[in-house]
Amino acid sequence: MLKAGVGRVDITPPVGVAHGGWGAQTHEVSIGNDMPLLVTAVVVSNGDVDLAIVDVDIGIFTGDQDRKIRDLISEGSGIPFTHIRLSYSHTHSGPITFGQWIKEGIDLANEWWNQIPNACVKAVSLAKNSQRLARTGFGRGSCPVNINRRPARDGGDLFTGRNWDGFVDHDVDVVGIDDIDGDPIATIVNYAMHPTIMGHENQWVTPDFPGPMRSVVEHAVGGICLFLQGASGNQGPIDGFQGDLRTYRRAGSRLGAEASRVRLGIDPLKREERLDEILVSGADLGIYTDVPVEESDDTVAVQNITVDLPSRRVATIDEAQIAFDQGEKELAEARASESSEEELQRAVSKVMRANIYLNVAKNYEIYDQGGHIPMNVQAMRIGETTLVSAPVEPFAELAVAIKERSTAANTVFSGFSNGHYAYLPTDIAYEEGGYEVGVSPFAPGSAGLTVEACLEAVEDLQ
Repeated sequence: MLKAGVGRVDITPPVGVAHGGWGAQTHEVSIGNDMPLLVTAVVVSNGDVDLAIVDVDIGIFTGDQDRKIRDLISEGSGIPFTHIRLSYSHTHSGPITFGQWIKEGIDLANEWWNQIPNACVKAVSLAKNSQRLARTGFGRGSCPVNINRRPARDGGDLFTGRNWDGFVDHDVDVVGIDDIDGDPIATIVNYAMHPTIMGHENQWVTPDFPGPMRSVVEHAVGGICLFLQGASGNQGPIDGFQGDLRTYRRAGSRLGAEASRVRLGIDPLKREERLDEILVSGADLGIYTDVPVEESDDTVAVQNITVDLPSRRVATIDEAQIAFDQGEKELAEARASESSEEELQRAVSKVMRANIYLNVAKNYEIYDQGGHIPMNVQAMRIGETTLVSAPVEPFAELAVAIKERSTAANTVFSGFSNGHYAYLPTDIAYEEGGYEVGVSPFAPGSAGLTVEACLEAVEDLQ
């Protein structure tokens, strides 16, 4: 029988930390914390096989940051590096340490960041030390708070908003882990939606919708809830880019209610109905027992596969650096001259876009190997459920293709894990253009190769 345990560490930053990083925002620092930011971990074992899944309320982990943290977790826990999944919620309203155009609050942000690696190690240690005999099950629901986020203007140019006719994945995938007495240990929830409900007007640190989602599940079900960001590269909230904190709380609560409904219906044991007696009462009453007839699957296994994806150069470092330096200069001048809100927004937007392309150019130089980028795909099997992940922001079509073709009894697909390259669009999206395509270092054909690699990893675990 498998064992499982959970751990959690609070990583809420100090007030006044460098915040957000929206191109349209004019503030630089936070004015408070609406909900705590957390590191949550689950460790699952069977025999000599251990795996750990870590859920962190942070924007991204770069490839280098991911490697260092997973190394520390492995050293501290004894769990192999390749058996650790470091996932990030991708909240856009947390502290920011990579926005060089933000000058205030950076020291606080760096101090905050320096605590995160040890927090991840501690969460996994707490999880491993709290392990007890467990069973696991799976359920799937649906929640319509997300939407395809790639609509087009009248002229055909795409922007980020509501595309009611675009492809959308409303699946709410839920993995339940109970102890042998049936009490909840953990609930893993996978959903595809960019955490961009709170936008440029918001000055509060928030975990965005995953925070209230977890809270609702934990109050309704018990145990601890983890969030895994799904294939949300082209999926956003219907109500996005808000300043009203109630908006993200409401969406997260709706998702949490659906996840709780699904979770409460999960029974790891297969049962058959038995009529014990018909009791004489005001009406004759049937007294039943649902008898366990088959133990739950207790498989614990991990597979990692590397796939070479065709690459393309979006910009050179020199070109991007010149644009960034010019934008940073103009922003400094705008702030010094007390420019209008509109002028300041334009200046921030310009330098942030330049920063995005600068990071893409730098990552291309780091990862490209003669026309291709090696990318690791990870699959973890917990009982009858296989969780597959990739270090990209994948379009939702990839998740649906993998789930439909998978040979596993239950398949959950996520991005935003074990590092971060960039967006991974579909081939059709390259013809359409848009922001996600413009900043992707991958060439057409990459999506199909990724799907096949994920399916191979799943097959290896069956």
